[in-house]
Amino acid sequence: MARMTADDYKPEVLQLFDKFVHGDISRREFIDRASAFTIGGVSAAALLESLTPDFAAGQQIAEDDARLDTSFVDYSSPQGAGTMRGYLVRPIQGPARLPGVIVIHENRGLNPHIEDVARRIALDGFVAFAPDALTPLGGYPGTEDEARALFRQLDRGSLVDDFVAAVGFLETHENCTGSVGAVGFCFGGGMVNQLAVRLPDLDAAVAFYGGQPAAEDAASIRAPLMLHYGGLDERINAGWPAYESALKAAGSDYSAFVYDGANHGFNNDTTPRFDASAANLAWQRTMDFFDRHLN
Repeated sequence: MARMTADDYKPEVLQLFDKFVHGDISRREFIDRASAFTIGGVSAAALLESLTPDFAAGQQIAEDDARLDTSFVDYSSPQGAGTMRGYLVRPIQGPARLPGVIVIHENRGLNPHIEDVARRIALDGFVAFAPDALTPLGGYPGTEDEARALFRQLDRGSLVDDFVAAVGFLETHENCTGSVGAVGFCFGGGMVNQLAVRLPDLDAAVAFYGGQPAAEDAASIRAPLMLHYGGLDERINAGWPAYESALKAAGSDYSAFVYDGANHGFNNDTTPRFDASAANLAWQRTMDFFDRHLN
């Protein structure tokens, strides 16, 4: 059976799913409210199940790809959670030292999809490092529902420090040239924006549909920015005008793209919200951006 796409769902269902994924409504509330939009005998519970990521279907690079060296490593976050863990990936062939890219997950921790994204980036000629914000709670638990529940328990005060420490870890890694950028998705996109605020020497920052920092914080951003937004993502896009005004006022080096008809999460190819046209264009722009600023 062909994989479902966003066009197979009523917009109201996708909006409810976005609320569910981000903790604004419970599973029961999703099912109750989505029931009004079911047709053809499909239950609201089945709708929710169909929107759940299918990691195997979206995988592009196998975990044991012979072109890559992969490992899970610990790093120190003294101002944050203490000891953190992440997924380090580099190509086996080529220079011993490469530019680095921090890969920041959505609000479910380091799941198989983000590991796959890290492998994709490594094959484009970078050392990729994907930290797991859930490390203090045992790491990604294996299912998205469990991961979301754990994520709500994290100490939000230390999260930024944990990712700041990840940048420092990668900058000084023996396989990295010291030039480091960051890319993130949803929660990770918002975290990339925060890293740009905190780290004026960050070499490049790419945020996919990420929450924006306060306007007064944006004035401290020195890193080149690339920002990707889905045209249908009203929740995140509501913060873009104020962010753009602040970036303009600060004379920041930024580029922003809005992909018409694309939903929040359009780059995640494990879910029906994936938009191949928008994702392919955004990804090519991202890799070109890293090539310009990190090499």
